Amino acid sequence: MTVDLSVLPARSGVRPATTGREIPHDQLEDFSPPRIRAQLVARAQALPGVFTTASRVSEPSSLAFRLHQQQRDFEAFLHPSVDEFGHVHPSGFLHLTVPRDALATLERLGWTEPHPITRRAEFPDTIVMFYAPRDEEELEVAAAVLQASYEQAIRQR
Repeated sequence: MTVDLSVLPARSGVRPATTGREIPHDQLEDFSPPRIRAQLVARAQALPGVFTTASRVSEPSSLAFRLHQQQRDFEAFLHPSVDEFGHVHPSGFLHLTVPRDALATLERLGWTEPHPITRRAEFPDTIVMFYAPRDEEELEVAAAVLQASYEQAIRQR
């Protein structure tokens, strides 16, 4: 299944406050209800070959989306991990890699912002924060972006 991120709706409302260019890169308001976060995690866990653990590249309270089979495409993983393509924080926002051709569209539509670590040459510029989905409609958008991230991670080079 190839997901088309060019047809996503714009995110409603203003962007949530974040720490911006600071690391750790956190969303400060407008979080996911626990049931929405749980549904997003369930969607990730249902992807073939994906398992979840505490993140190895973020705070341990973040749940990592990892692959059993490591592909190691530079743009598809959160470094220095060789198998973590994204993670969800307790408040529902995600850090994940997205396909390069979707970066500008996702930001323009109000769903993402670049992770500040992408200013460093040793990290791919495909790492973004996806704002916490607030309702069922936003969950569907988050699931589509997660699917695209997953597809990028399993793609054979």
